[in-house]
Amino acid sequence: MAYSETNPLAENFGFDVGGPIAAYWIALLRVITGWWFFHAGVTKLIEDGLNFTYGPMYMQEMTGTALGPIPVWMGNNLAWLIAPGVPLFETLIGLALIAGAFVRLAALGGAFFMTLFWIGNAGFGHGVVNSDFMGLLLFVTMIVLGAGRYYGLDGILEKTGLVKANPKLRYLLG
Repeated sequence: MAYSETNPLAENFGFDVGGPIAAYWIALLRVITGWWFFHAGVTKLIEDGLNFTYGPMYMQEMTGTALGPIPVWMGNNLAWLIAPGVPLFETLIGLALIAGAFVRLAALGGAFFMTLFWIGNAGFGHGVVNSDFMGLLLFVTMIVLGAGRYYGLDGILEKTGLVKANPKLRYLLG
């Protein structure tokens, strides 16, 4: 196609979601987001094992946040789950995103974490858009775009007989 003054990008080169550049970008974004969470989780595992006591302790001190007494209750009553769960789930979420397997499920877990961090940290000195919110947007982007289909294992898993026989499984994949 020839150059068009009304639309200078009207050529074979395109950024549409079905195009090659968008597919590479979505895959790269998925892997980088996965590395971010994998690194956060595996570092905690190396330093503390499955006894990440900072998580429950941090929640117990969140009395003045937007979440009110909920994190304090969680820190006091769910420490048995939070201490091993935070590093383990961060690591697993990261690995799933890097591999592109069960991306929607993993990204839903990441979005849950980031929502708690965003509201719980409540450091809105620069407004509601902070690094926790940007992390939340990354995970939501993974869900919406079905990022595991782009050079990830979800693209392969969706072609299996099990998924074809149970199409609702595609909601976890992608």
